[in-house]
Formats: sequence, C-alpha cells, structure tokens
Amino acid sequence: MTHFIEPKFHQTPFPLLRRTPKSPPPISIRCGSATRELRSRLDSIKNTQKLTEAMKLVAAAKVRRAQEAVINSRPFSQSLAQFLHFIIQQIQRDDIDFPFINPRPVRKVAVVVFTGDRGLCGGFNASVIKKAETRLTELKNLDLGHTLISVGKKGNSHFRRRSDVEVDRFITGCGGVSVPTAKEAQAIADIVFSLFISEEVDKVEVIYTKFVSLLKSEPVIETLLPLLGEGEAMGDGGFRLTTAEGKLKVEREVKRGKLGEIAPLLEFEQDPVQILDGMMALYLNSRILRSLQESLASEVAARMNAMSNASENAMELKKSVSVAYNRERQAKITGEILEIVAGAEALEGF
Repeated sequence: MTHFIEPKFHQTPFPLLRRTPKSPPPISIRCGSATRELRSRLDSIKNTQKLTEAMKLVAAAKVRRAQEAVINSRPFSQSLAQFLHFIIQQIQRDDIDFPFINPRPVRKVAVVVFTGDRGLCGGFNASVIKKAETRLTELKNLDLGHTLISVGKKGNSHFRRRSDVEVDRFITGCGGVSVPTAKEAQAIADIVFSLFISEEVDKVEVIYTKFVSLLKSEPVIETLLPLLGEGEAMGDGGFRLTTAEGKLKVEREVKRGKLGEIAPLLEFEQDPVQILDGMMALYLNSRILRSLQESLASEVAARMNAMSNASENAMELKKSVSVAYNRERQAKITGEILEIVAGAEALEGF
C-alpha cells in the first residue's frame, strides 16, 4: 500500500529566504540651488573673518614693536637735538658760513615720500600720495624745479605711472624688516646728503604719515635740509599699547625734550664747523629713521583698524546670510513635509 504525503504549500521550504518587511528609507531633505549658494557664501564669509582677525592680531603686535623702537631711540634723539641746537647757536653768533644752516636761493627742491610696502591698510597710502601730489603741484605753480625720492612699493608703483614727475630714486621701504633700522635710514640719508652738498637741490623736504592716535594719522611735510636754528628734532614722543574693555588701543605719548644748558666751561678741541660737519650724518640718519618709524606705526595702526572694521562687517554679513539660509532651509523642509503628508492622505483613500 502506497502512502502519499501531500505537500504543505503554506510553509516556506527555505526559512532563510523568507522575506522580512523593510523599514522605510530615511527622509532626505534636498537643498535647492539657492540654499547651496547661501551655504557656500556663509562658509566663505567665515573664512574671511578668520583671516581678518589674524591680520588684526599681527598688526597689533607690530604696533607694540614700533612703540619699543621709538622708546629706545628717544634718549639719543633728544641728546643729538640738544647738542645740534647748541652748536648752531655758536656758529650763528660767530657769523660762520656753513652750507647746512644758511639757506640759499631755492631753485630746486627734493621731496622724499614715505609710503607703505603693502596694502589692506585703509587710506594710508592714498592720503600720503595725495599730500605729495599736492606739494608737487604747489612747487610747479611757483616755477620751482623738483625731484622725487620714493620710499615704499606703493609709492613706487604710483609714481612709475606718472611721466610728468621727475623721480631720482625708487627705494623699497624696509625690505620686509618688521622694524626700520639705521641701515635702511643711512641708505636714504646718503642720497639726500649727496644731492644737497652737490647743490643739485637747494632744499630737502620729507613727506610721511605722522602717528597721532590709533584712529588718526595725518601726512605732514617737514624740512630736512637746511637746518633750522630752533632745532626741529626737539619734539619726541612714543606709543603706548593698552587694553580698554577688552579692546586694543594705541595712545601717543608726546614729550617735548627740554633744551638744557651746556656747561659754559665746556671746551671743544675742534672748530664748531668741523664738529657739526661730523654730526650731520647722525642727524640725517636720526631724522629719516624717525620718519620711517612714524610711517610704519601709522601703517600698522591703519591696517589694524581696517582689519577690525572688516571683521565687524563680516560678522554682520554672516548674521544676515545665516538668517536667509535658515529661512530658505526651513521653507524647503516645510514643503517636503507637506508633500509627504499629502501623499499619505492620498494613499488612505485606496
């Protein structure tokens, strides 16, 4: 007798192949082109803000170094100015002819312009170049010849494009040195000395930016040669870097050197003219070095202000772009949620 076993089709012969219900895939929010552009712009603003903040800190450190350079050179500048004033008084009393203190008829003027080597410092370079252009126009209206000595890459690039301006020499600032040194000043002093002593020019003027405060610096014009009897180099000052309410602040300390009395029993073995002639190199070096220091301090202060303003603008722009990005993203999410709900309600009707 044969027995047949009926197959049970309701059972799966291979349990491992039994299908298990899959969980629905996670909902992905697809950002549109506008959202992607806003996010890309927001990242760019954040990177720019980091860069400007770093440049602000670097400029603040350079302001401190400029302060130290001025303070260290103060005793020598005061003593030199005092002694020069005393020697000039002796020469004028004895009616001695000395080419550096006796002004001669001015036919040609040499103008030394100090600018920066870099940009991103607001209107620092533009203001001193504008001052130089104004002075050159005044000399031209007075029918006086003039020659220009440009110090700094920004001034060099500007005056190279001016075919109507006679430029004697192009000099590149401090050559990347953080603080000006006597070596850079001596190179400029040698050029000025040779032009004046050979009577190629009858007067030498310097145009540089004088540091007044962190928020203010003004271009000034000073006479370098011939020497004035009152002693122009008597003024002295320094910079002080402070923190008020968590913010960097630079203040200028103005101290006027007092003209002390030189002992009347003091005797000089050499003639006053020989002594003054030997001190001219020190005088020119000191004055030009001081102009470089003032110009550098004004440049880094202007750069610190410019980077501070750029950081604040980046912060404000980041807020506005973040608001626009969040609104766009929220609108996109809300739209997709509405589509999902509408699709679910439509499926319930079947």
